Amino acid sequence: MPSTRPARIALVGDRSAAVRAHARIPRVLDTIALQGGPAVEAVWLPTDTVGDTRAVARFDGVWAVPGSPYASADGMLAAIRVAREERIPFLGTCGGFQYAMIEFARTVCGLDEVEHGESHPDAEARLIDQLECSLVGEERAIWVVPGTLAERTMRSRVSTERFHCAFGLNPAYRDVLEANGLRFSGFDDEGAPRIAELGGHAFFLGTLFQPELAGDDGYAHPIVGAFAAAAANVPGLSPA
Repeated sequence: MPSTRPARIALVGDRSAAVRAHARIPRVLDTIALQGGPAVEAVWLPTDTVGDTRAVARFDGVWAVPGSPYASADGMLAAIRVAREERIPFLGTCGGFQYAMIEFARTVCGLDEVEHGESHPDAEARLIDQLECSLVGEERAIWVVPGTLAERTMRSRVSTERFHCAFGLNPAYRDVLEANGLRFSGFDDEGAPRIAELGGHAFFLGTLFQPELAGDDGYAHPIVGAFAAAAANVPGLSPA
């Protein structure tokens, strides 16, 4: 049954006035409620305060927000792991997508050595590596795989999305991630994965693009709306 109280969503990240997404995310969540969607309470959870993972488990949803490198990579990874293992609705955008890949690779695939190339540029096992062409400030077409959570969420098989990143998945690791259950469900024109999801979960979706930057303050991207609905356990709204 849906809760009678607002769903509590942890915004896991290090809030900064210099990161546009950090100002936009709470406003987008407010827009959802104003347009008749579920009311949510957004609570910022700095990455260096995630030592007690039980606190994460008390939230109805976890959003790993942009803004890497994070003050505590371990804190971000711990929050993502709790959301994945406890089946708490999860959304990871930009850096959140990247760290969701690292958490899955280390914890599920046994690739303990993988690192993020932004914070460990000299590491041999860079799961997240610098893109050949930076996507900072770019808009690109995303092609969504039919029959996936991404398609049900976005209600479209092609969409133009906004990026603000210079790092993405190293393609050398794609096969092992997929072999262990991660599904890539959205790709750019070159076939590079830009959306990832997990089956058997209430809602687990990561995007390299930033849906929170779409439109203006009067518009909520359907991905964000579906995430809020999953966190609020609203029948008929959550695509899961």
